[in-house]
Amino acid sequence: MIVLWLPAVLLVTMLLLMEAGRWFGIRWRTNNPEAPPSCGAVDIAVFGLMGLLFAFTFYGAENRYEARRSLIVDEANAIEEAYLHLDLLEANAQPQLRENFRRYVRSRLEIYRNVSGWEDVDAVKRELLQSTALQHEIWLQAVAASKQASSPAVRTFILAPLDRMIDTATARNVALRKHPPPIVWGMLALTLLASCVLVGYSMALSGSRSWVHILVFALLFSAVIYVNIDFEYPRMPGFIQLDEMDKVLAQTLDQMK
Repeated sequence: MIVLWLPAVLLVTMLLLMEAGRWFGIRWRTNNPEAPPSCGAVDIAVFGLMGLLFAFTFYGAENRYEARRSLIVDEANAIEEAYLHLDLLEANAQPQLRENFRRYVRSRLEIYRNVSGWEDVDAVKRELLQSTALQHEIWLQAVAASKQASSPAVRTFILAPLDRMIDTATARNVALRKHPPPIVWGMLALTLLASCVLVGYSMALSGSRSWVHILVFALLFSAVIYVNIDFEYPRMPGFIQLDEMDKVLAQTLDQMK
């Protein structure tokens, strides 16, 4: 899995920085025997900040993941509702609208297939433009067809679900690009790496390395970061995916006869 490269690199970097912190601590104490072993207040502040950043990013990533799952269901329901309401139109106006609906759902599915950890940006942009054009075409056709309906109420029953379908699609498009600013990830990485140096410096007091503590610290935090990234980018190769939820929209397409 491609996403495993980042935690693997981070794991090695953490181990190297802990070793560097230990080496620096030994050298510093050798040259300054009167120096205090460590500053507990600074250690507590740095580790507290690291925990706060982990909690902040993990909570946000999990919330955005659940929001994306809900939007998939909302979009499928909105499309299905708008499609079913086409029965209220005159029979001669329905075939072209139904075909455009099927084309629209195929285009929406293609967008999500092209979005991944190494997304094909050009393909995604093309499909977004295609789906937007189909939205506009469906809307114009629905407005024209609803004017020919026998009851004025038909216009409301046709256009209201279409409006909801378009709004939900816009919300999903925004959700695709909704992530924490890069500086947040940078601060998280910087705080974690600084903590590794402090851990190594603290271990300089002992004559030997505590490999159990070193490995538990490095593996645990690498795993937490991996899960955090997996939650934040569920369309990257990983354990947390949205593929199963995408089947809801595919099932909606299958039901469009």
